[in-house]
Amino acid sequence: MTGVRSSTVDGIVRRSARRTPERTAVRYANRAWTYAELDSAVSTAAAELIGNGLEHGDRVATYGHNSDAYLIAFLACARAGLVHVPVNQNLTGDDLAYILQDSASALVLADPDLAGRVPEGFTVRPLRGADDSLLAALGTPRPFDPDRDAREVVQFLYTSGTTALPKGAMMTHRALVHEYVSAITALDLDESDRPIHSLPLYHSAQMHVFLLPYLAVGAENIIIDGPDAARIFDLVEAGEADSLFAPPTVWIGLSNHPDFATRELGGLRKAYYGASIMPVPVLERLRARLPGLAFYNCFGQSEIGPLATVLGPDEHEGRMDSCGRPVLFVEAKVVDDNGDEVPDGTAGEVVYRSPQLCEGYWHKAAETKEAFRDGWFRSGDLAVRDAEGYFTVVDRVKDVINSGGVLVASRQVEDALYLHPAVAETAVIGLPDDRWIEAVTAVVVPRGEVTEAELIDHAREKLAHFKAPKRVLFVDELPRNASGKILKRELRDRFTPS
Repeated sequence: MTGVRSSTVDGIVRRSARRTPERTAVRYANRAWTYAELDSAVSTAAAELIGNGLEHGDRVATYGHNSDAYLIAFLACARAGLVHVPVNQNLTGDDLAYILQDSASALVLADPDLAGRVPEGFTVRPLRGADDSLLAALGTPRPFDPDRDAREVVQFLYTSGTTALPKGAMMTHRALVHEYVSAITALDLDESDRPIHSLPLYHSAQMHVFLLPYLAVGAENIIIDGPDAARIFDLVEAGEADSLFAPPTVWIGLSNHPDFATRELGGLRKAYYGASIMPVPVLERLRARLPGLAFYNCFGQSEIGPLATVLGPDEHEGRMDSCGRPVLFVEAKVVDDNGDEVPDGTAGEVVYRSPQLCEGYWHKAAETKEAFRDGWFRSGDLAVRDAEGYFTVVDRVKDVINSGGVLVASRQVEDALYLHPAVAETAVIGLPDDRWIEAVTAVVVPRGEVTEAELIDHAREKLAHFKAPKRVLFVDELPRNASGKILKRELRDRFTPS
């Protein structure tokens, strides 16, 4: 009887298929799927995965670029009762191995150009581009209609915290479906919208704030390989797209593109930004160029699905730096170190209560207990709430750098730098940057002769390139408090341009 009352991630696509079966659901490259075809493909892929020996609850990692196959793989895992593990396609080496090992993935679905990076010991199957790929298996439709329980875990969203080791936030069908409803209502998502999905689908924002909610309402979705300005301008100018989500780094790139001032972009109706702070001058420049464009600021974190607050287009005036108010299924407050709510206008940590929240962290009981205290989830974000209920983030409790919308744990970068013999001490911080919003910056006390380029190259050998420092600053000593703790706030203040 569970399926009678359950609302599952894959179930929202099935409902859309029954409501508008012939409407186009997804376009990617030269392929297009109606809602009926997409739903059938999901069932076939689910049957294929189970038919290849996977069992209920097994983890399936997806290590690929944006594509229709990536979407189908996620939905197929949901329908088959498998746990999907999205993997950043930029991860390599130990970073990649850690997530695959920690999740104990029984299968890795990988694009052909990435498969060679997967460590030995894991079963790998092509996601697309080969005769034995998951996409190729969809040629012969097969039914698959299990009785899923919405309380089942459907995905591990790996998120970095104050340590170098990522944590797998366990998301249930129930949590994600609640988040989809919150996104639909707060972001005014409608079946008549024509959204572009250009950010990586492994990222919870693109998948869970936009693509899945848009599938729920029955919109026509365009998936492209990445945020290519020329491609986006072409789609908008041709009237094929009118909605776009991008982090501030991409909006900055679009606004600085030489064609931005001359292309006919008036057809773009909805602009969504998030994942990091949007510089107010950039937002003002975009609004001046496209006065009819409605801007929405989206804020949250993976553990809550990830959407927690939204600043709508009619709420920007006078509060351009705010991240808005909580969405439909989220309750939030600001507390002090003791967990007591602080008065409006006072900075404190944001905590949440919501059915959108994860069940905890996979195999990390201590971290789960620490994050979920007194019936609330501790976000690690410092913010101020005003008398009208709007939140403004002022800092982070967790020592994580948000570079271009991707979280980088500073300790992991520091550990890599400490492997170089010329590094006596280092502290890694985020500094304001026109492109990355926050650039990973290493402040180093050297031991002997060493150059900035040498240390950046060294870090790139040990880490994924997006984690390596963009800059290295040399100092004689690092500032500390009375207990010996390095004062990173002081470093940020010292090296942030005035």
